[in-house]
Amino acid sequence: MTETVGAESAGSAASTSGAKGSAGGTGRARAAKAGKGVRRGLTVERLHTTPGVHPYDEVTWERRDVVMTNWRDGSINFEQRGVEFPDFWSMNATNIVTSKYFRGAVGSPQREASLRTLIDRVVGSYHRAGVEHGYFATDEDAEIFAQELTWMLLHQVFSFNSPVWFNVGTASPQQVSACFILAVDDTMESILNWYREEGLIFKGGSGAGLNLSRIRSSKELLSSGGTASGPVSFMRGADASAGTIKSGGATRRAAKMVVLDVDHPDIEEFVQTKAKEEAKIRVLRDAGFDMDLGGSDITSVQYQNANNSVRVTDEFMHSVEGGTDFGLRSRTTGEIIERTDARTLFRGIAQAAWECADPGLQYDDTINDWHTCPESGRISASNPCSEYMHLDNSSCNLASLNLLKFLGGDGRFDAPRFAKAVELIITAMDISICFADFPTEPIADTTRKFRQLGIGYANLGALLMATGHAYDSEGGRSLAASITSLMTGAAYKRSAELAGVVGPYEGYARNAESHQRVMRKHAAANDGYRTFPASTAIQKLATITWKEALASGEKNGWRNAQASVLAPTGTIGLMMDCDTTGIEPDLALVKFKKLVGGGSMQIVNQTVRRALDQLGYQAEQAEAIVEYVAEHGHVVDAPGLRPEHYEVFDCAMGERSIAPMGHVRMMAAVQPFLSGAISKTVNMPEAASVDDVEKIYLEGWRLGLKALAIYRDNCKVGQPLSAGKKAKSSPEAEKAEAEPQVVVEQRPVRKRLPKKRPSQTVSFTVAGAEGYLTAGSYPDDGLGEIFVKLGKQGSTLAGVMDAFSMSISVGLQYGIPLEFYVSKFSNLRFEPAGMTDDPDVRIATSVLDYLFRRLALDYLPYEKRAQLGIFSAAERASQVEQDYGSGPIDTDVDLDAVRSSVDTTPPSTEPAGVDPAPVEVGSSTELLELRLGKAADAPLCLTCGTKMRPAGSCYLCEGCGSTSGCS
Repeated sequence: MTETVGAESAGSAASTSGAKGSAGGTGRARAAKAGKGVRRGLTVERLHTTPGVHPYDEVTWERRDVVMTNWRDGSINFEQRGVEFPDFWSMNATNIVTSKYFRGAVGSPQREASLRTLIDRVVGSYHRAGVEHGYFATDEDAEIFAQELTWMLLHQVFSFNSPVWFNVGTASPQQVSACFILAVDDTMESILNWYREEGLIFKGGSGAGLNLSRIRSSKELLSSGGTASGPVSFMRGADASAGTIKSGGATRRAAKMVVLDVDHPDIEEFVQTKAKEEAKIRVLRDAGFDMDLGGSDITSVQYQNANNSVRVTDEFMHSVEGGTDFGLRSRTTGEIIERTDARTLFRGIAQAAWECADPGLQYDDTINDWHTCPESGRISASNPCSEYMHLDNSSCNLASLNLLKFLGGDGRFDAPRFAKAVELIITAMDISICFADFPTEPIADTTRKFRQLGIGYANLGALLMATGHAYDSEGGRSLAASITSLMTGAAYKRSAELAGVVGPYEGYARNAESHQRVMRKHAAANDGYRTFPASTAIQKLATITWKEALASGEKNGWRNAQASVLAPTGTIGLMMDCDTTGIEPDLALVKFKKLVGGGSMQIVNQTVRRALDQLGYQAEQAEAIVEYVAEHGHVVDAPGLRPEHYEVFDCAMGERSIAPMGHVRMMAAVQPFLSGAISKTVNMPEAASVDDVEKIYLEGWRLGLKALAIYRDNCKVGQPLSAGKKAKSSPEAEKAEAEPQVVVEQRPVRKRLPKKRPSQTVSFTVAGAEGYLTAGSYPDDGLGEIFVKLGKQGSTLAGVMDAFSMSISVGLQYGIPLEFYVSKFSNLRFEPAGMTDDPDVRIATSVLDYLFRRLALDYLPYEKRAQLGIFSAAERASQVEQDYGSGPIDTDVDLDAVRSSVDTTPPSTEPAGVDPAPVEVGSSTELLELRLGKAADAPLCLTCGTKMRPAGSCYLCEGCGSTSGCS
């Protein structure tokens, strides 16, 4: 649909920044003249909608069937037929909304079956509450507000966070927040209440974070004279509780954040908690236990349900730089009770993060320097994803804009319309606090007094690529900074206007000076960064917006103590059909896509073609490049693509992945323009060292970040390891190797098996695919033939496996050693791949990988298997017992042996660059694994079995919309 833009949207930057009333509540607040039918409130003019025409009447609707299956076993997880959606919504977005957000029992008359019903349920609640609480000058303004909100939701311009869609307008409590921060004091009553409050929040489908630093350490005495157990011991109970309570009744576990101050006497124990458990996971995995994510034995491992972060101070970081001692302080008296070497402690933090990705860092002084309400308490913790940081016992409701919706056909970002959309959304978010329910009374009290909001965005990575900017470039960072500055400036401008209409937040009077100081810091940062052609106009509008916000705030105060964050945008990102989540770059250039009529395909990201057009390539050149990307998955050596443009197409994973420091620099560019922080994990290659982790954490502090976490490839157990350690040779073997070998050349002679020969049959499953392996031997020992039954009789798969078995059998009878076949076929990667039912081969990268590992275990001696890195469960357990503590297990992958099963024949009905998806691929991450020939560090979705993809510091399932985090 073509947008209908009001006259105000075409005006100058000055007029659109708020000098005159504008669409969606974007005009200035006004104190209306006293009179009949007139009240104090906001004036709202149209931005997207047309008078007399409902937004629903401007789009084409169609009926669809939503049938969602478990990728691993084919069972149906969810089914609802005949749902109604606009024709431009993808099937994936349809699936997510239908299964996640439609309310009512499936199959009942009360079940929602149309996007219209869902949007009306939510927008109607906001509309009624806005009128009731005096937000609008007239009923007509309120009606325009509702229609503009409807249009933006309908056209995927933005989305509220998931709790809004779950709860608003239903009989359930009207919880609108996804982010919570709790508090715990140094009393048993407070600790037990912490368990209770976390349980209530997890039960509602959200996550929570808290700081345990008030709890006295294990090196201090109790009032009774005994020794305290320390905060780490209480973490065990909370972790068990979180693992038991499935978040929101779903299959994923609860999300939580645990923070400890760096000067706590138990800090070293806290740092090592998850690293020690990761070592335990390796021991149990190699002993044959099911330690996969969601496995039956993983529950025996502790601390796996929380993200851990250390709250570091400037004093500590300066001590690290200077190599001086640092004092650990008593929790009861504040006195230094122990001194430690700062560099040693920092090294321990980096070492633990290198081993298991925890702990992350939160930079305490930076966080509190940007705190708008210091008179009401310090900021000591964050939500589980680290983007919301404010007072204890508080919450934040989130909403995110789809940045690509503001990119015009000319490649320019529509800054005026973006600013107006922000103001309308902030209005709606503030209204929600008026009717919202909260899980605990302390959280309700703090939220109503401070009214924290968290507006943010998604699709930044796609926007940068579409405009021809590399993610790790000065121009890309400048564009991201200008957009973020405009967003937060427009949000606070509207917050100040709302304060003039319905009053500032209750805690403002006490914190007025500090709040104004932080606003000036934001405005100064806006004036201080370097602009480029694509960001100059946006920065100019941001400057005007901040100026007006400061003036209005000085007069009226502010309605909200916080306005903006950058959240993971997991499920809602899929709802908006975003290519990228939050601040993240693109995952890969080729993605997996579900089709409306059923089935799936792999498709080159649409932003690739937009980027090529923006960079000036002709249509024929662009088409050739897109076809090359479809075949190879990257742009290196693409025909006609200039090497200086390669960086525009760099992604989070793949042939050209963005350097870790590139992620840090992007975070640093936008951080000064956010009230809160950024949910993002800096991905590091497996070869990264502990020194590299230290450098990342130091640079994060120096660049002014509020929080930072890293993830090193293969640092966690949960994906297949390609090779084990080679066993030590025995003296006899060494002697045999030293003796000269006589080589006799001869022609191969086939040694046939006798009519009657010993054999064994093994049944197996690989990722749910069942099969049988029958191996026949010579009477004097030695494998001579194999038969593999896989697939239905008469099927193509069964025929291919029969032919394969015959060729291997003939080769064995001609004297080709079994170890040759094992070396060639083990580690071969294609679907089905995953968990098996064999305790000796727990994970297989393909059926052939499993078969030849099994044959090696049954027919090869230990010395030969040791050279191939193939051991039984008992042998691995023995190795671990001998080598425990010697270091991480090698995980080198034989990439030369990798073979892709991707069908690259494009269907005639699709544009260039679109290929049919491999039958066994269920997500973009799995498609990327096929391209790279190695496993991605992402868990399987516990709902539908597909491989999840990173989304901020969480993981997101493209198949069903489940997340591993709190949003």
